[in-house]
Amino acid sequence: MHNRKGVTYLSCEGGRRTIVEAVGRRAGRLPRVAAIEVKRAGRWNWSWEKPLRSLAQSSGVKVDRIVGVYCGSRYYFVDDLQVWPHAEFVKALHAGEIL
Repeated sequence: MHNRKGVTYLSCEGGRRTIVEAVGRRAGRLPRVAAIEVKRAGRWNWSWEKPLRSLAQSSGVKVDRIVGVYCGSRYYFVDDLQVWPHAEFVKALHAGEIL
C-alpha cells in the first residue's frame, strides 16, 4: 500500500491500483474504507471489480462502499458495486455523496 495525502493506493495484480479512502476508525474495530477503482476507458470491464471485491472480502478492513469510475455514460449497480460515469462521480464526490 502507498499513502499520498490521505489516500491509500493498493497495488493489485497486473499493475492495477485500487484507491482505498479511509472513512473512519474506532479503537478496537476494523478500519472502515471506501474502495474506488478509476479507469480511463469508455466501457466498464467487469474484470476490474475483482480487486474491489477481494478487498471487501479481506479480514483487515470493513469496506463501506465499492465504487467503479470510468469514462462511459451509463451507471451500473450490481449487488454492492456501484459503477459511475466519471463526470457524475466527480459531481457526487464534490457534493459529499460518495464519502
